[in-house]
Amino acid sequence: MIQTILPDRIRELLEQHEWRQLARLRYEWPDPEIVAPEIADLLLELEKPDRVLLFRALPRDLAVEVFSILDPDTADGLLLELTDQESRRILEEMNPDDRTALLEELPGQATQRILSLLSPEEMREARRLLGYPEDSVGRLMTPDYVAVRAEWTVGQALQHIRKNGHESETLHVIYVTDAGGKLIDALPLQRFVFAPEEQLVSDLMDYSFVSIEATEHREEAVRAIERYDRVVLPVTDSKGILVGIVTVDDVIDVSEEEVTEDFQRVAAIAPLPAGYFGTSWLRLFGSRVPWLAVLVVVNLLSSGVIAAYEETLAAYVALAFFIPLIIDTGGNAGSQSATLMIRALSTGEIELRDWYKVLLREFFTGLAIGVVLGGMGLLLGTFRGGAQVGLVVFLTMTSILLVTNLFGMLLPFVLTRFRADPAVASGPLITSIADAIGLVIYFSWAALILTM
Repeated sequence: MIQTILPDRIRELLEQHEWRQLARLRYEWPDPEIVAPEIADLLLELEKPDRVLLFRALPRDLAVEVFSILDPDTADGLLLELTDQESRRILEEMNPDDRTALLEELPGQATQRILSLLSPEEMREARRLLGYPEDSVGRLMTPDYVAVRAEWTVGQALQHIRKNGHESETLHVIYVTDAGGKLIDALPLQRFVFAPEEQLVSDLMDYSFVSIEATEHREEAVRAIERYDRVVLPVTDSKGILVGIVTVDDVIDVSEEEVTEDFQRVAAIAPLPAGYFGTSWLRLFGSRVPWLAVLVVVNLLSSGVIAAYEETLAAYVALAFFIPLIIDTGGNAGSQSATLMIRALSTGEIELRDWYKVLLREFFTGLAIGVVLGGMGLLLGTFRGGAQVGLVVFLTMTSILLVTNLFGMLLPFVLTRFRADPAVASGPLITSIADAIGLVIYFSWAALILTM
């Protein structure tokens, strides 16, 4: 269980809504990063007037931390209740990456209103970050970092770190740049701490570092930090100039958002950026009904297949018993294969160039599963409809499991190839298409064998 510890006096004042007395205890609050989530949850439970009074009673550093984790609608509503001076102070003290995340989620008018509150320097920085493509690393990064020069001594570097380090989001890594700002190394802080002050920074360097370009998709930052086990990643432009950093806490947020979006897409739901409770029922309706309407049209294919083989079905009524078995099994196999591919592609475990290797593996996997489950269908079909029906069920199960398994595997590759999210190959979509394919295969085998 996750627990946070608030002093009894503060908790008591919170429960009693004694905001004025709470404001007098500014120096008795614990670490803002620890208590901020709890205070943010409390803000959401309060009525608007109490929400503003509590926010004003918070120490400034805690208020900034709380504001940075509020959902965009709540944050925008809170800014409207604060004075321009209070809003400006909060916005300017936010980390640039957190401020950018807020600005890109808000409606255009709200974004312009917030930008107008910033100082000219902060406004230029905000507009620069917002100028990067949506979902790019540039939108995720912060320009607050510490960089030193290779020709400096360790003593000079430490003096620079002490002077400018308080503005950096993290000091785990110190970056080394040349006169033009090009990144040439990334060194852990402890190298500077334990080195003699007269030693040159260049003597500490090994010119070995991992970086990412600002225009890359933010998922690439997730993969890089996970693969190379980093807590922070330098961000460069196309010429290698250091422009910012991405920290592991930002990456965790991105990873959670991407996984949530994939889950929603796999369930044939348009992503909900604001979360479930942050989305109106009309938006929920709009996120679900289009896909369901598409699936209704796709399912009409299955009805058309049954209608086309109406005479065969009427002549061999026993075939109707196995329709649910056939279509459900094919849909399940396709969904399994698609889910495996979607996740492997999203994590980078499988690349587009690996498609033929995966195709071979899934061919033999699908064939083996088909033979095993087809054998079960053979026994059931023979028992319910005779030897010929049993053979039809066996051949159908073997064929459909092979075909739908390959279809479920290939569709995410095709979507990725055309720069679409592979999660669009959702379970409902795969299942609906597999239903139609399964019925065609089923009645084709039936027409071939039972009319011989």
